[in-house]
Amino acid sequence: MTRGIALFRYSLTRLLMAPLMLWLISSLVFLLVRVAPGDPVDAVLGTRASPAAREAMRARLGLDQPLLNQYFDFVNGLFHGDLGNALSNQEPVSGIIARTLPASMELGISALLIASLLGLMVGFLGIFRPEGKLDLLGRIYGIGTYALPPFWAAMLVQLLFAVILGWLPVGGRFPPGEVPPDGTGFLLLDSILEGNWSALNGALRHLLLPASTLGFLLSGIFSRSLQLNLSRTLRSDYVEAARSRGLREKDVIVNHALPNSLLPVLTIAGITVASLIGGALLIEVTFSWPGIALRLQEAINQRDYPVVQGIVVVVAALVVFISVVVDLLVAALDPRVTY
Repeated sequence: MTRGIALFRYSLTRLLMAPLMLWLISSLVFLLVRVAPGDPVDAVLGTRASPAAREAMRARLGLDQPLLNQYFDFVNGLFHGDLGNALSNQEPVSGIIARTLPASMELGISALLIASLLGLMVGFLGIFRPEGKLDLLGRIYGIGTYALPPFWAAMLVQLLFAVILGWLPVGGRFPPGEVPPDGTGFLLLDSILEGNWSALNGALRHLLLPASTLGFLLSGIFSRSLQLNLSRTLRSDYVEAARSRGLREKDVIVNHALPNSLLPVLTIAGITVASLIGGALLIEVTFSWPGIALRLQEAINQRDYPVVQGIVVVVAALVVFISVVVDLLVAALDPRVTY
């Protein structure tokens, strides 16, 4: 079997498994939100509502139906692209996601760029002198940033740069009192498309602190991954063969060792996307960033089943899609991968 046919079969298998994974995740979140303590009717009406009002609200929300019927309605809605309406205000869940997802994606993409650039730079510095000072500092940096609690680091950054120095806003996504640009929901892109440089400056100032904090916390993953893979690659036979031909150490590292060491880093980048979801929740709450993670926390507190289900399904679909794409890229670029 040729490599092209094998890659096609592997790709087809991964793509066919994606809907199964999404169905399992959707079913699990459907069950978990219903076995969790709390009643969504209490969140809507309060605990002092009369029994008649509670029963009427339960019937209006469809919570009086058997659990199996609710599940079939939920799955049927997913097949038709209908995520339902929020229990609190009957707003379509798809509209809530469309409004909040661009904010989280803008924060996540910016943080991922900062994390990759900073982490790869730190991880590369100590390669020319293994076990030297720069290498030791890089290891300490990688372990330290990964171990820092996100909420503590976020509050420390807020205190220093927003409260004490006053350089940047303490929270929010856009200057209060100003009208954000319309369009895609990505404020940086919309500001550039409109040529509104004042709005771009305001959006950048509000984005800088949360994106830098999240990127700094994630950069240790990239630095440690590059350090470990480069050190392992530099001891391989083909690198020793390149050195024996009289090539400079810089050329050996850049042209021979580095390309193969970056492939595992690509896999780490795909996994980091999932880490952004958990880390972004604490960052969004601390910085009052109106993203999908913050909206998910509010929906959990309100026991808003459709919003929780819809957000988890959409986020899971994004993570599964990115994971499949990364796996296929690694399989296509690395001839050592067998499938």
